[in-house]
Formats: sequence, C-alpha cells, structure tokens
Amino acid sequence: MSSGIQVKPKTAVQKSKTSPLPRSAQPATKPKPSDKLNPKTVDPFDAYSRPTSAFAAIYAKGGIPCRLVHGSVKHRLQWECLPETVPFDPLLVTLAEGLRETKHPYTFVSKEGFKELLMVDGATEKAIPLLPRLVPVLKAALAHSDDEVFGRGLDALVQLSAVVGPSLNDHLKHLLTNLSRRLMNKKFRDKITVALQKLEQYGGKATTAIIKSKIPTYCSVSS
Repeated sequence: MSSGIQVKPKTAVQKSKTSPLPRSAQPATKPKPSDKLNPKTVDPFDAYSRPTSAFAAIYAKGGIPCRLVHGSVKHRLQWECLPETVPFDPLLVTLAEGLRETKHPYTFVSKEGFKELLMVDGATEKAIPLLPRLVPVLKAALAHSDDEVFGRGLDALVQLSAVVGPSLNDHLKHLLTNLSRRLMNKKFRDKITVALQKLEQYGGKATTAIIKSKIPTYCSVSS
C-alpha cells in the first residue's frame, strides 16, 4: 500500500554539491618557498622544480649526503653522517662538478661540501687518486664565463692544493692557462696572484717552474 510520499530525484546542482571533485580538479596546495630547497619536497613532475643539471638531479634524489641549513647570520651544511665516513669516490668529484652551478642551493652545497670534505682526516690519501678526474672538472669551472663560478673554482683549486701538495704538479699545467687569461682582468689579478703564491707554497720549488712556464710574469714568493 503506497504511503503517497514521493522521493524526488537529485538534480544536477545537488549532485555537484555532494559528490567529491575529480582528482584533477582538486585545489592545488600552494608550495612553500622553502620546499624548493628540500629535495624531499621536490615534485619531479613539476616543470619548475625539474633538475636542470646532473648535479641538481643527484641532489634532488638525495645523492648528496648533506643538506643546507639556513641560519640567521649565515648558512651551514648538516651532514647525514660524519664526513670522515663518506666515500670520496665519487662524492668529491660530484661536488667539484657542482661548482659550475649558478643557482641556490647548489652553489652553496657544492662549494661548502667540497671544502669540508677536504678537511677530514685522511683526506690526502683519499683525494690524490682522484686527481685525474678532479682536474678536468676544476678546469671547466676556471674556464666558465660566470665570475662567481670562476671564483669558486679558484678557491677549490687552492683548497685541493693544500691537501695534496706536490701531487698536483703533474696536472697543474692544464689549469694555469685559464688563470693566465683571467690575469688580464684587473678584477681578478690580486686574487689570482694570491692563489698562485699558495699553489707555490703547497707544491714546492717544482711548482714555481711550472707556473712560470705558463705565466712568465709571475713573481715567486721565494725570490
């Protein structure tokens, strides 16, 4: 027996109010500015955040065992494990390749990571076998058109020389050509001169002859 009550079917408007939005229509969460610096929050399918270089790709995948920590005065690196326990091969070479980066945080991570890795105990024995692979990478940084990249490459060269000493002499000629060219620029003259003096200090007397063979105008610190 019918009760006489009729149930009206839901209209299209009512259905749209109750049914969930399709996945593609869900409102996107606005990314935080800091998300771009954290490889764990990088969306690999986002065209903006997609890595543009080999170093950026390795960093985005967590292949660099340290991360940038922002401080109120200056930034620092926080290592996931003690730097002494990190294999130099291939990390030191990878960090050297990162010296050619021009975007934050890659510029800081590569520069600071390279320096801190060379400060660990036993760095000399670990770095010397990598010189045939490190020198071409540093040469590329010294030949870069970006002044800041060149500066990072020069700093890294001096840091490496301080660690490996005369072992760098066999490779030094490959690096001096670019330094000789930049000496023509007054902006870099003093910085390069100081760097050459440090290379001579760390490399010994043989380094002086190598430098003068490429840069005849160089004045030795020992003369």
